[in-house]
Amino acid sequence: MEQVRLGTTGMRVSRICLGMMSYGDPASRAWTLDEDAAEPIVRRAAEAGVTFFDTADVYSNGVSEEVTGSLLRKLFARRDDYVLATKVCLPMGSGPNDRGLSRKHIMASIDASLKRLGTDYVDLYQIHRWDNETPIEETLEALHDVVKSGKVRYIGASSMFAWQFAKAQHVAELRGWTKFVSMQNHYNLIYREEEREMIPLCLDQGVGLIPWSPLARGMLAGNRGRGGERRTVRSQNDAYGDSLYTDDDFDVVDAVQEVAGERGVTPAQVALAWLLGRPGMTAPIIGATKLTHIEDAIAAERLELDDKEVASLEAPYRPHPIRGHS
Repeated sequence: MEQVRLGTTGMRVSRICLGMMSYGDPASRAWTLDEDAAEPIVRRAAEAGVTFFDTADVYSNGVSEEVTGSLLRKLFARRDDYVLATKVCLPMGSGPNDRGLSRKHIMASIDASLKRLGTDYVDLYQIHRWDNETPIEETLEALHDVVKSGKVRYIGASSMFAWQFAKAQHVAELRGWTKFVSMQNHYNLIYREEEREMIPLCLDQGVGLIPWSPLARGMLAGNRGRGGERRTVRSQNDAYGDSLYTDDDFDVVDAVQEVAGERGVTPAQVALAWLLGRPGMTAPIIGATKLTHIEDAIAAERLELDDKEVASLEAPYRPHPIRGHS
């Protein structure tokens, strides 16, 4: 698998990032796999050349980080052979300081994440969302100190408004603090609102794009049907996904299926190939609960769509309200 630079940094990552949210405590979500069930999937990804893995403290309330750390230690001979990303912000408890981007929470969270992951450092430490209650100056200085301590190599951001990201980058540059090198935003064939402001900003500033939900929570792969039909365990237990997409979006799904049929490939491969061909795209973050999900991602990296196919995939798009910032 091709290895590319993350934005303008010198760090190289695989063109596919494996999202580890699906691995952890099965009691947390019906579709979550425990470590034993996840191992063959993660192993196949590593064998295929995936070196980039993304998790978060909040996934399975920390168990995803534990599983991630354990699996990566089994599958890679050296810590430097893979790039590990995790996140901070969302609630990890009921206490008033168990969430957000305060200095207190960031400092406590990085130590807790490192302990669960069983490593001395995280390659990419991301703010999971914007914190309206904490001054961005406080957040950025804390993140800068975490980088200078050696516990984190780079910092990244996730879904927010472009003006917020621009403000954060400006403050960091003004103060001489560490700037964000990546943006993990909500972006796929069904939801393209990021093309209006965030993606142009990232392209201009050399920020790497590592979008979440590249298959629209599986909708582009066919896990849902019109009229509320649910075809998988994941789609039957994904209220958040239900809030992001509607029946109007199935026109895009139909276009994906048509191109896939003509090519003799799966819809997932087509949707991922489209995303991989977008300007500035570093590595979409895929979720995989079956080996076939990994095989689709591997094949998508090699699949090149022509201009006519791209136009047909993009034609049915309808504008959406902003979704995915919370």
